Amino acid sequence: MHVFPTIRKVAPRLLLAYAAFFAAMQSFRLLLLPAIQHLFHTGDAATSLVRRTGIFCFIVLGYWAYVRLIEKRAVTELSLKPLDIAVGGLSGALLIGFAMALLFAGGAYVATAWRGLQSDLWGVACVIVIAALMEELVYRGILFRILETGWGTVPALWVSSGIFALMHLGNLDGHDTVPVVVTTMVSCVLTGALWTMVYVHSRNLWVSTANHAAWNFTILLSGLPLSGLEDWRKMAPLAGEYRAPDWLTGGIFGPEDSLVTLVLLSTTLVVLFRWARAKQRLVTPSTPTADGSTPPPEAVQHG
Repeated sequence: MHVFPTIRKVAPRLLLAYAAFFAAMQSFRLLLLPAIQHLFHTGDAATSLVRRTGIFCFIVLGYWAYVRLIEKRAVTELSLKPLDIAVGGLSGALLIGFAMALLFAGGAYVATAWRGLQSDLWGVACVIVIAALMEELVYRGILFRILETGWGTVPALWVSSGIFALMHLGNLDGHDTVPVVVTTMVSCVLTGALWTMVYVHSRNLWVSTANHAAWNFTILLSGLPLSGLEDWRKMAPLAGEYRAPDWLTGGIFGPEDSLVTLVLLSTTLVVLFRWARAKQRLVTPSTPTADGSTPPPEAVQHG
């Protein structure tokens, strides 16, 4: 693998893809949304709904426009496959749910109260879905997918997952001791790799988004920190507390940094890698075409 020639080749595609994505999102937030507010005098609730719906639609539109106009192909990774999406969401919830169930059963986590389902929870669920979609488009749809065309699946997976992890260190919010930073980096690299492997198996961004969002929402429901975020804990049906050392509970970052979750993630990734190899879903570096371009992974022979 020739790293620097590959970077020079994929860099323009990455820049164009990110430009289309962020231009679409910002055009809605800075231009269309204020116009809607001015014309229709929307209240806070209506504005929030329009903002969430608009961001959701425009980031998908920006990605779709890049693929259709620049890559000039069908956007197969945005095909709606209800059964696959449902399986993706269920598997994400079950995976992190199993890790937390073990920790609750072992006394590392304790439920101190039942608050019930609050109406605000649905708004939080929408935010989680939009955030998961944005990250899947940015890290799997753009970064991983484009790097994969030059480097193949495995190098692209670890590079994109490393960048994904670095971007999440800001959630530590000053609690950045060396052990916490190292554990969080490992945790986020593994979760990034998990969602990348979900994409590799499905080649569908809605499936990886469903897995990602369901994972996050399951943590939220437990009343424990979600990726270092504390803001939503008071909305959770359960009030959860730690009763064990940070290496077991996950500390400030939450269940994702728990040793139990790290072991479970590592085991799951081994299974997914072996399954992908057996099903010939791993892409090797592509052979350049006559014009020096590289076909997208959807057109590459797997093996």
